Amino acid sequence: MTTPGLVCAHHHLYSELARGMPAPPRTPTTFTEILELVWWRLDEALDLDMIRWSAMLGALEALERGTTSIVDHHASPNAIEGSLDVVHDACREVGVRITTCYEVSDRGGPGKMKAGLAENERYIRAHPGTRAWVGAHACLTLSDGTLEAVAGMAHDLGTGVHIHVAEGAADVDAGRRLEPWADERWLLAHAVHLDRPLPGTVLHNPRSNLNNAVGYARPDRYGNRVRLGTDGIGADMLEEFRLAFVRLRAEDVTEAPTTAWAWLAWDEGSAVEWSYDPMEPWYLAYTTGVGPVSVTVDGEVVFRDGRPTRVDADEVRAKAREQAARLHARL
Repeated sequence: MTTPGLVCAHHHLYSELARGMPAPPRTPTTFTEILELVWWRLDEALDLDMIRWSAMLGALEALERGTTSIVDHHASPNAIEGSLDVVHDACREVGVRITTCYEVSDRGGPGKMKAGLAENERYIRAHPGTRAWVGAHACLTLSDGTLEAVAGMAHDLGTGVHIHVAEGAADVDAGRRLEPWADERWLLAHAVHLDRPLPGTVLHNPRSNLNNAVGYARPDRYGNRVRLGTDGIGADMLEEFRLAFVRLRAEDVTEAPTTAWAWLAWDEGSAVEWSYDPMEPWYLAYTTGVGPVSVTVDGEVVFRDGRPTRVDADEVRAKAREQAARLHARL
């Protein structure tokens, strides 16, 4: 059966090389400590070569699972300038559609905050045919002035903001702070602890939320449109759909898989021939191992017979392993 390709609506392609990384200095016991001891140490160690091969590997693995479009959220505080084009070009080389943004934050000081803003603007202006957002980390690392600058830039560029919202309890004040700025163009990642309605699309990442033990709040509880992401844990959107369904059903056993199925986003500019028929929620909620036979993007076959057609999968994985070793040595 053939359908459009799938969309990963919230990814962190820079995290693809994290697998097997050294343990943090101590075991984190809260979500904030997970950020401080794991992810912020990792993103500070990245350089442009690592970013390129991490994105290449992420795009390859997306294609192998029938995901043809990625909405990425990038961070590399010591390699900001040009980083978004590195991510963009790597994904396009594989044959995957991509839009990315830089995760503006105050945690590196005013210079890096301004560099992140500039990278967002440069990327958006350099890719006028690509739907793009201004990126921001989360309110817990944004001053009021920085939040105003991010929202103002998005308004001036005619787009929205892609931001982590109330992912953990430490960011519970996000709703109040974002209320004056958010509009329907915003992408609200997680929204687990969001305490009030905000306009925008909620990006639900069930595997990541479970992994980080941040809790669960039904993502459509305020009536927002919902789309599924992975928060950097691959791009297998059928698996993310299954997790979204069982997590929802754990709260309400009367729920059907059609609810979580509606949270999937489809890439209408692509076509995936699947190994399974029918591609329907009541079947796929309980059927694992479904994958693409062939994938076409913009009229070009980019995946056939288990292999990408534009790149050598073995080479991508070998180069990614080399860069992962460099990254892990820095950590």
